[in-house]
Amino acid sequence: MHPRIEMFLRTIFGSHIISMGIIMLALIALTACSNASSKLPIFQATPAESPASTDIQTKAAQSDVTPAAGSIPDCTSPASLTPALTEGPYFTANLPERASLWEDGMAGTKLTLTGYVLTPDCQPIAQALLDFWQADANGQYDNRGYTLRGHQYTDENGRYELITVVPGEYPGRTEHIHFKAQAPGGPVLTSQLFFPGVQDNQEDRIFDPSLVIAITQDNGSSLQAIFNFIIQP
Repeated sequence: MHPRIEMFLRTIFGSHIISMGIIMLALIALTACSNASSKLPIFQATPAESPASTDIQTKAAQSDVTPAAGSIPDCTSPASLTPALTEGPYFTANLPERASLWEDGMAGTKLTLTGYVLTPDCQPIAQALLDFWQADANGQYDNRGYTLRGHQYTDENGRYELITVVPGEYPGRTEHIHFKAQAPGGPVLTSQLFFPGVQDNQEDRIFDPSLVIAITQDNGSSLQAIFNFIIQP
């Protein structure tokens, strides 16, 4: 403290009060220094606490995630449209809505066919209509009822699943499944699906190898297969 200020204060307040004031000022200064020394620099942070580092780690973890098998359709844009074929004589309108045409006790090899309905630029078509009809394992059509006939709609990802039976052959034709496919408000595609390795494929006058389903699993009494429909939206 400046000597003149101290002399002035001692004259007015006395030596005791001045001494107490000096002590208090010293304590305040010490406390301030202690608090300052206990604080970390405001930009000091460990890597785990750094928002930028956390964001990078999150993105790295996300990039390591592998999509589930079968969750992404096999499609390269621009994709060729699924070719049309003749409707045939056995189509019936207003088929019941059902994804499974299989019935208990039905003869033949059970078939589970899955896939997607896509646009030529490989975009899934939700709520696309799929109409299926076919012969039974003995090559016979039900032209009075709805056996092995039905329609369904794709889900929000454009995916469908058909449970049916491998159709038998009838004179002049190889094994095949008839179908119609239509995007909401779009044109109707009418065509047929075929099976790989069937001897009569090459003898069938309208057989098209681009319409052959891909068998992914064969358990003898049942098959699993895939086929993606490419249609105009």
